[in-house]
Amino acid sequence: MKDPLEIKALRLAIGSLLALVSTAAFGAQIVKIDGSSTVYPITEAVAEEFQKAKRGAVRVTVGISGTGGGFKKFCRGETDISNASRPIKKSEMEACRKAGIEYIEMPVAFDALTVVINPKNTWARSMTVAELKKMWEPAAQRKIEKWNQINPSWPDAPLKLFGPGADSGTFEYFTEAVVGKAKSSRGDFTASEDDNVLVQGVSRDVNALGYFGYAYFAENQKRLNAVAVVPAKGKPAVGPSAETVENGTYQPLSRPIFIYINAKSAKKSEVREFVEFFNKQADMLVREVKYVPLPPKAYAHNLDQLKAMTVGTRFGGESKVGLTIDELMALEAKL
Repeated sequence: MKDPLEIKALRLAIGSLLALVSTAAFGAQIVKIDGSSTVYPITEAVAEEFQKAKRGAVRVTVGISGTGGGFKKFCRGETDISNASRPIKKSEMEACRKAGIEYIEMPVAFDALTVVINPKNTWARSMTVAELKKMWEPAAQRKIEKWNQINPSWPDAPLKLFGPGADSGTFEYFTEAVVGKAKSSRGDFTASEDDNVLVQGVSRDVNALGYFGYAYFAENQKRLNAVAVVPAKGKPAVGPSAETVENGTYQPLSRPIFIYINAKSAKKSEVREFVEFFNKQADMLVREVKYVPLPPKAYAHNLDQLKAMTVGTRFGGESKVGLTIDELMALEAKL
């Protein structure tokens, strides 16, 4: 039986194909979106509801090429909206600038990036950031291959790692938060831009560990366990949840997630209406797919930014590890 998110992805892929056929045959308007697999469940849910509301007048296609892959397409002018699980980077800002692409940045939710293990794993229900670093840092490649090399109290058993690919914003955020430098990671692990591949890998092997966005864990809680993270020495272990994201205790793996709208595309009625619909329905649909919605004033601010066509980024091309919702809201006021 397929995972719920696999079924949703298949349904939207079929819908996208039909949209292309419909566009060619009947001239329906189309909104093109690509990027982060973490943000995908939200955008997919919004796209589904929006298309119902428009009764076939507008079609929305949503791809999953990873945050980095999505920005490559976005900065070539191939998409209207880019899903991103991290802020746009300086190199991407420059690529967009050279191509004459201006963008409106909108945070749309908070994610609890989740480290997962097989339910039969009884020894690693909580881990320190230092243990995660020892497991994932470049120096671990072909050297740290057993669980007891991380912690001597853990079994002498093979360590099987699963994680996002190099184009993933989740990969970049996790490595920066845990190892200390974005994209600084061992390379000998099973990588995929499709989070369902990672879910399956960990669920089938007692010695496996992986990480991805919280929505994919929430959809598969019968097949996976979440690891509680000890953020610093002397601090208690904290598991991922809406409550721990909202109160700022799930650190350093809480993070805002975004959509970026091509400013030229935002002048088209179908794109503008989709973005307006997104922000008006965000609270309900973000909760539905198991992420943490932002305060209502954040979505109101997004709509103000769209109306004013305020372009640019609040982040200066850099991620901000450990950002809380309150800190994000303070940044919101700066642009």
